[in-house]
Amino acid sequence: MTENSTILVTGATGRVGGQVVLQLLGTDVAVRALTRNPDATALPDGVEVVGGDLSYTDTLDAALDGVDAVFLVFPTLQADHAAPTVIAKIAERVGRIVYLSAAGVGESPDEHVEGIIGSHARLEHVVEQSGMEWTFLRPSGFAANTLMWADQIRAGNVVRWFYGAATRSLIHEHDIGAVAVRTLIEEGHGGARYHLTGPSQLTQIEQAHVIGEAIGRPVRFEELAPEVARQEIFAGMPATLVDSILNGHADMVRQSEPVTSTVQDLTGAPARTFHQWAIDHVSDFQ
Repeated sequence: MTENSTILVTGATGRVGGQVVLQLLGTDVAVRALTRNPDATALPDGVEVVGGDLSYTDTLDAALDGVDAVFLVFPTLQADHAAPTVIAKIAERVGRIVYLSAAGVGESPDEHVEGIIGSHARLEHVVEQSGMEWTFLRPSGFAANTLMWADQIRAGNVVRWFYGAATRSLIHEHDIGAVAVRTLIEEGHGGARYHLTGPSQLTQIEQAHVIGEAIGRPVRFEELAPEVARQEIFAGMPATLVDSILNGHADMVRQSEPVTSTVQDLTGAPARTFHQWAIDHVSDFQ
């Protein structure tokens, strides 16, 4: 990318998209952010904020005008029906796309896979067929997903959750952003599928204890049976999605998420630990 290049970031107000925006501002490219409500969006100075909605392709023309590359965070599951037309719209204007996918997606799409992984697999397939140069980022679990425990920790220093022995290699959102920036502005990443992880494995029980160390209070993990979790945590959610989440965690009890060196290989800096993530987010648990 040259200093006259423009990169569009979708999901710019989210944790990963926000990191991509912040870190792109340290480069020579122009940064444009897509948001449904630009008037209510607080983004750093230097970011061009443009309104639009990925669910409606006719709102994307202004956002895509003059764009050289797109960082795509797609609203999987709820907007899957719109994916082919959205990708086709982007491909009309843009030559390069970096898609935030997920670990667990296979090398070929499986139309029978349900839940989030199946959604990502199908969208990857659409992107591959688009004619754009593409890169897929497949991170392991986001460390930020443990923010779902914040209310419980604030209320009683306890995490009532399922599959405490599920072992994950959680990744800091900063590291996903750092890899995304490299793949957006550097040459040589076309056709790559990057499996991104944190530097170590922790059970969910250990994750709760690490958060406790960071906030200076012991945090206890209380195991919930899967059917109790289905009723207490996931009430009202589609059964196929709940099955996907619970089955995925059961799998991680039997086989831990792997650890890769991809973050360090691509950025030159070691992946940040979950302990560092917890320190960075102490205020979210207090």
